[in-house]
Amino acid sequence: TFNSQTIANTVWAYAKVGHYPLELFDALSNKAIEILDTFNPQGIANMVWAYEQLGHSSPELFDAISHKSIEKIKTFNSQAVANTAWAYAKVGHFSPELYDALSQLSMDELDTFNSQDCFR
Repeated sequence: TFNSQTIANTVWAYAKVGHYPLELFDALSNKAIEILDTFNPQGIANMVWAYEQLGHSSPELFDAISHKSIEKIKTFNSQAVANTAWAYAKVGHFSPELYDALSQLSMDELDTFNSQDCFR
């Protein structure tokens, strides 16, 4: 059974080796949307990073992640903020509400964020 961590780790691993099985990524995207409540911020960031790395456009997944990330924004650390914002920008998925939430969290937590994680 694929859970949130398995999905995030699977897409991350495929992205690291540069292999892109379209059918698998589409299936994992659908499954991820079904169980998005169970993803933690690192899993979300890893997943959007992987989809971006492989150039896989999944608007439904990115829309769903955007909404869920806004709900969970207070649990994001500096690395999850940086990786999520970067992946959305690189893949070209426009989500002003998510960008605003990430920006607000960054301003609120500026003194506690690890600056090393905020820059790629």
